[in-house]
Amino acid sequence: MGLAAIIVAIVGRAWCSLYIGGRKKAEIVDRGPYSMTRNPLYVFSFIGAFGVGAQTGSVTIGAIFAVATFLVFLRTVGREEAWLGEHFGAPYAAYCARTPRFLPNPARWRDAEELTIRPAFFVRTLRDGLVFLAAIPVMEGIEHLQSSGLIGFPVSLF
Repeated sequence: MGLAAIIVAIVGRAWCSLYIGGRKKAEIVDRGPYSMTRNPLYVFSFIGAFGVGAQTGSVTIGAIFAVATFLVFLRTVGREEAWLGEHFGAPYAAYCARTPRFLPNPARWRDAEELTIRPAFFVRTLRDGLVFLAAIPVMEGIEHLQSSGLIGFPVSLF
């Protein structure tokens, strides 16, 4: 389950970058994943954090990781929304009124006829997302140390 969540996070974040790719400060992006939620990159990060925590073998730890990530990003989102509201005014307020902050609403889906893709942003987002995969060898290493008797705490704490 953890690996699946990590893969969803990596693919989802890359998908989002196709739409936002460096345009966040230049225009209101309200198509694709940004039509369903104002913060799809962060939503996929929550999923990735859950996946990292779930690599311990515990859904509870996965949920704790996801909630902790949510709390960290909540402050960031507040600052970003203040900036966007200041710079885009009424159009941004209208976007906020029709688009949920985090919980995606698939009924709101709207797509673009065409996308201008900036490969550098796509590659950077993909590379950043691959960091989630680091959880796999780390947890495997802990499990190996545990089975070797070198460490005594359980990997699955809950």
